[in-house]
Amino acid sequence: MSAPLSAARFLGALRAEGLTVVEVGNWRTHNRNHKGPWGPVHGVMLHHTVTHGTAYTVGLCRDGHAALPGPLCHGVITKDGRVHLVGHGRANHAGAGDSDVLAAVIAEKRLPPDLHANTDGNRHFYGFECENLGDGEDPWPASQLDAMARASAALCRAHGWSARSVIGHLEWRPGKIDPRGFTMASMRDRVTERLK
Repeated sequence: MSAPLSAARFLGALRAEGLTVVEVGNWRTHNRNHKGPWGPVHGVMLHHTVTHGTAYTVGLCRDGHAALPGPLCHGVITKDGRVHLVGHGRANHAGAGDSDVLAAVIAEKRLPPDLHANTDGNRHFYGFECENLGDGEDPWPASQLDAMARASAALCRAHGWSARSVIGHLEWRPGKIDPRGFTMASMRDRVTERLK
């Protein structure tokens, strides 16, 4: 059982992994904690944004929209490999997902199919939204993929997790396809290399 990192430790972990971090507004206190608990945390979830352009993407992920208030993640990883911190605490990113997947993440075992949406993921996962149109054609620059692996590894290192604690939204909730354009197996391989 892992308590979430403090904002200072979260920021420090990312910087220690060699990331360029942009602090956006009051990110340290911007959260949805009034809607439910934050923690214990068990892993890192990656998403694609279905957006283009840094300013628009970061603004949307920070503020959300009428149907889904922000923050929509903890950090936004843009095409240039920068991590824009937009929230700390509970964020609207994971939604409900499969309890068997959560159990596998906690045990650091192979993930089962995501068949149910019966568990609150916003409570248990750090979330990174990654700027990409999500059409399978929009490229993932090397700098962005590297930043995604570094951000994931930073949190795994801080909590003593392996790369098996890093999942995609598509592995958590039935019907989700993100992130699209690379495999989560390849991303976990990158994270494993970072953790060596």
